[in-house]
Amino acid sequence: MLAFDTLIAARDAIRARKISSEELVRQALGRIDQVESNIGAFNSIYREQAIAQAKEVDAGKRTGPLAGVPIALKDNLCTSYGTTTCSSKMLENFKAPYDATVVKLLENAGAIAIGKTNLDEFAMGSSTENSAFKTTKNPWDTSRVPGGSSGGSAAALAASMCCASIGSDTGGSIRQPASLCGVVGIKPTYGRVSRYGLVAFASSLDQIGPFAWNIPDAALLLQIISGRDPKDSTSVDHPVPDYLATLEQPLAGLRLGIAREYQLAEGMDPQVKTAVDAAMQQYQELGAEVVDVSLPHTEYGIAAYYVIAPCEASSNLARYDGVHFGHRTKEPVRDIVELFSKSRAEGFGEEVQRRIMIGTYSLSAGYGDKYYLQALKIRALIKRDFDQAFEKCDAILCPTSPTPAFRAGEKTGDPLQMYLCDVFTVTCNIAGIAGLSMPCGFTAGPQPLPIGLQLLGPTFGEEKLLRIARMYEKATDWHQRRPVVTAK
Repeated sequence: MLAFDTLIAARDAIRARKISSEELVRQALGRIDQVESNIGAFNSIYREQAIAQAKEVDAGKRTGPLAGVPIALKDNLCTSYGTTTCSSKMLENFKAPYDATVVKLLENAGAIAIGKTNLDEFAMGSSTENSAFKTTKNPWDTSRVPGGSSGGSAAALAASMCCASIGSDTGGSIRQPASLCGVVGIKPTYGRVSRYGLVAFASSLDQIGPFAWNIPDAALLLQIISGRDPKDSTSVDHPVPDYLATLEQPLAGLRLGIAREYQLAEGMDPQVKTAVDAAMQQYQELGAEVVDVSLPHTEYGIAAYYVIAPCEASSNLARYDGVHFGHRTKEPVRDIVELFSKSRAEGFGEEVQRRIMIGTYSLSAGYGDKYYLQALKIRALIKRDFDQAFEKCDAILCPTSPTPAFRAGEKTGDPLQMYLCDVFTVTCNIAGIAGLSMPCGFTAGPQPLPIGLQLLGPTFGEEKLLRIARMYEKATDWHQRRPVVTAK
């Protein structure tokens, strides 16, 4: 285990010389050596580079608000070192010529990237079982999934192989694994964080965000990676508050919205409902008022998402053809069409192929109006639902995932059941608002599993959302629990 496993505690310990950055990094690498074979969180480890950077911190040559702290990066963020694979055979050997803006901001803050984490291929999945390289396991119970698509980042943190990690969220890919792994995860407002250097899945839905053990750590990470980036035309020039400055101030007159549509959702585990209801009760004891709100178009969220996202994926992934980018077949081919076809068939996994075909079909002649444009109309209605709800409340409270972590292989044969895991998360991306997941309990039994509470806030409402989350976190101790992970 790490001597200091939370981000701020590790940072402060290094500053106070209670531990050297090199010692902490070596502890993280030792932890990886100990448990990675049992968890499968990493696609690559930057051992020599991390130790060299840690020595620079200890020598005073590398400074910043995260100086010397080891973090993990999701393997769909471009780095000028190592490979950027998206856990796909298509990009297995791809070396990016530049760093993603988020990677550069973290580097400028002094953070040490200890490795790249596993994900569902091209971030398409909810269990990290779609990776072309390995299946990541949940540190709380290795027979179960860590969630997805950022399952590697969540599992690496939960197994104490780093002090924090970075993921991306297109329909819940940060919040759902945060819930299943018992950590904090934030999906920022669309445009809050630069997407430059994030390998695109669905460009109007993707956002980069942090995983952390607690709200202060997540707030600090979000602070560092937020802001306008001229390299990303979708990033917004909106002031970034000092999240830590107001974090400890409870919100007076807090109103929390409970959407009746979420309470009627099918397939919710009774233990999840009990834990979320208890969290709502805790907020009421802290002085919050609970108000009923309505999100009437929620029932169309999954359908709209699984049209919009595949349509954008179909377009974004067209570049991987064996000529411009990506794997190229070694089989004999007769013409360029067969080259494209064989290269893509070999390079893309089943789930990626499924989504490309759904998207291509939905955009094809005669079907664009029937599917894609209809989904965009639903998107506008969902955004309006949230805008109207936030006139009555400061944030909406609901589960992050309808169930705790499910067993590996349990849903792989039924894509629809896998897609329904995102029932509480996709509308946040569709509307472009802010979302946060934090631990709110555990299941009963000999091997307790984490349960996540989701808070949804208005556009650029992260400052208030973090304060609301911190109120609950200070009143509970769920975030202090750690799984017992052993070597395989």
